[in-house]
Amino acid sequence: MLYDFIIIDKNSKKPLYRQIYHSVRKAIENGNLKKGDRLPSIRELSLALSLSKTTIIAAYDQLCAEGYILNRPKSGYFVAADFENRPKIAENTEDNSKNENKYYEYDFSTKSIDSNVIDLAIWRKEIKNIINRSYLLTSYGDAQGEEALRYALQKYALGIRSVNSKMTNIIVGAGTQAVLYLLCSLIGCGKRVALQKSSFVQSEFVFRSFGYEICYFDSDDLGLTISSLDSIKPDLILVNPNFSGKRGLNMPVTRRLEMIRWAADHGAYIIEDDFNGELRYSSHPIPCVQYYDAQHTIYIGSFSKVLLPSVRISYMVLPEGLMNAFAESKPYINQIASKTEQLALAGYLNSGKMDSHIRRARRVYLEKSRQTLESIKKYFPGSKLTFNETAMYVAVQLPYTVKRDEVDKLLEEHAVRLMTSIRSDRDFGFCFSGIPINKIDEGTRLVSEIISNASADL
Repeated sequence: MLYDFIIIDKNSKKPLYRQIYHSVRKAIENGNLKKGDRLPSIRELSLALSLSKTTIIAAYDQLCAEGYILNRPKSGYFVAADFENRPKIAENTEDNSKNENKYYEYDFSTKSIDSNVIDLAIWRKEIKNIINRSYLLTSYGDAQGEEALRYALQKYALGIRSVNSKMTNIIVGAGTQAVLYLLCSLIGCGKRVALQKSSFVQSEFVFRSFGYEICYFDSDDLGLTISSLDSIKPDLILVNPNFSGKRGLNMPVTRRLEMIRWAADHGAYIIEDDFNGELRYSSHPIPCVQYYDAQHTIYIGSFSKVLLPSVRISYMVLPEGLMNAFAESKPYINQIASKTEQLALAGYLNSGKMDSHIRRARRVYLEKSRQTLESIKKYFPGSKLTFNETAMYVAVQLPYTVKRDEVDKLLEEHAVRLMTSIRSDRDFGFCFSGIPINKIDEGTRLVSEIISNASADL
């Protein structure tokens, strides 16, 4: 009988007609009620469940509207949907409402920044300022990015990174991957792109999505070699000039100019991923590649580590040639970056708070980088170290191999998290962006002990 499948709880806050609706629907989807089966009449079910006819009618009407049952005049209600050959719907009975993210005592991952860097009170004030101006939030955002933010970005990028741009050439997106997707859609499919191996794995995913052939250029101490570009002949060159060459140093202007000349001579575009370029603290940041050639360089900047990881706002500066393609596509593009955060970021930039924030961040990360390098040299003698200043990590290559799965298990047990992008039986990554400085030495020592214990079993 149908009554067996109907579960009613009169103390529940859920309306009774919805309880009947869900019970019948579940019985049909699970195959307990099959197509053609007759359902009890409204009067029968009302008496059986001691409920009003109005409640039963509301449940049946909803089931009819969705096509689960149908009403045959003078005959009654019958099951109309056929779920007989459909796999049963999996039910999620697990209660995740109280689950919390695991706390890591020693977090050397890239997933956070130091709370001493950002003044959250100021950022909350900017967000509140926008929310209080409700007229700004009752319309869709500009597909290119809010004009107020693009104007602020023009001044900011010119002042801190010497980006040569007009406001009209700036496009805002929800993260670097988002702007890369848009860029590839403007450039077209089936291109050949050259990049540094293991430099930005998320970009490779985007390029493959558009059918790009991915090649890796060679590097010397100064950065990518022009001879490797001659060999690859790419349409696009993705480069992070702040971390290039065999030693991960800032690409000198001589090599930048050689790369620009090659791109101009071969009709190629340079995609400059200026990841955290403004955070260089060991020396004053040199002008970006785009400063020397705005015609063949696409500049990409972001705020995930500069400001807050949760503020997923990136921007790119396009050459005039690609702006024409964007103008044609703009009517079909929706902006996915939060309008509220865009306008709050514009206010933050215009207030001058970002300048003092950058100065504070440089001081904090300079001190933390020194502590990290000192601790790693102490606990990992004989290992090869690679220091990426703007990405704020130190890569460690051991002179021996370990059982990496066993090491990772022990790290998890001791509430230690390392970088996931640098992972092999010899390679480990220590990012110092989020871990408090007073935990760096102890955390590094603990990792060293875990690796030593795992390697002793080899």
